[in-house]
Amino acid sequence: MKTEVSPHRGRFAPSPTGELHFGSLVAAVGSFLDAKSRHGEWLVRIEDLDPPRVMAGAADAILRTLEALDLHWDGAVMYQSRRGDAYREALDQLQCQDALYPCNCSRREIADSALGSSSSLVYPGYCRNGMRPGRTRHALRVRTDDVLIQFHDRLLGHRSQRLAAETGDFVLRRADGFYAYQLAVVVDDAEQGISDIVRGADILDSTPRQIYLQKLLGLTTPSYLHLPVAVNVQGEKLSKQNLASAVEADVPLPLLFKVLEFLGQDPPREMLQGELTSFWSWAIAHWSVEKIPALPTMMQINRQ
Repeated sequence: MKTEVSPHRGRFAPSPTGELHFGSLVAAVGSFLDAKSRHGEWLVRIEDLDPPRVMAGAADAILRTLEALDLHWDGAVMYQSRRGDAYREALDQLQCQDALYPCNCSRREIADSALGSSSSLVYPGYCRNGMRPGRTRHALRVRTDDVLIQFHDRLLGHRSQRLAAETGDFVLRRADGFYAYQLAVVVDDAEQGISDIVRGADILDSTPRQIYLQKLLGLTTPSYLHLPVAVNVQGEKLSKQNLASAVEADVPLPLLFKVLEFLGQDPPREMLQGELTSFWSWAIAHWSVEKIPALPTMMQINRQ
C-alpha cells in the first residue's frame, strides 16, 4: 500500500462542499510552501467521500482557483470517490486482525449516554459484545485500547491522547455504507507516499486516531504540522457551513499576501507590485515554520 517517493511529499486535500475560501487557502499555501521549500512534491487530493455533502462543480472550481494562483500540483489529482476498493481492502485487513465490530447504536443513544458535553464524543462501547437486537443496519467501529498515542507537531510541540478514554471506538464505515474520513485519509496518504502533512489545527484532534490506524495497518507515520485556523469576527472557523466567502483569484497578489501575513511570514509590501512568479520565488525561499503563530488567529477577510 505504501508508495516509495522522494524525501519530501506534501498534499492539499480539500472537501468539495463549496468553493475555496480563505481558511482552505491557508492550508493550501502552507502545505505548498512547506513541500517546495524542501525541494519536494506537492499533491492534490479531492476528498469527495461524502456524496450528500458534495456540491456540484465545487471540485473543478477549487482546481481552477489553485491554477489561477499558480499553485501547481505534481502528478494526477486523486479523488476519494474512486477509491472504494482500497478502503475495502484496508477494512478486510483490520477485520482479519479482529480489530473491527459492527455497531447499530443511533446518534441519539450515544448522545444520551454521555455524562456531559465534554464526553459526548466518547463512544461507550455498547456493541463491543454484540449489537442491539432488531436492527440490521450498522456501522463498523475499530477497537481502541488504553495505549497512549503520542506525536510531535512541528509547530505545536508534543501531543498525546488516550483514545479509549478520549474518543472511544470510532467509526470506519458508516451505517449508510460510506467510508469514514479517518480511514480514507490514512489509506490515501499511504498510497500517495505523503511524508509531511500540513493542515489546519481544526484537524489536530483527528491525528491520534489516524496514527492509531497507521500502526494497525503497518503504515509509516508522516510528520505533522497543524496551522492556525482562520476565524470570522464571531470567532467561528471559516467554513462552508458558516457561509465563508469564496476567494476571488482574479486579483491574486493581495489575496496571497494576506495569506503570508496570516502565516507570519512578513512578506515585503513591494511584492504587491510584482508578478506571481516572483511572489512564489520569495515565499518558497523565505518559508519559516518558526514564524507561524502557534495560537489560532482571527482575521476578517475583505473582498478585493
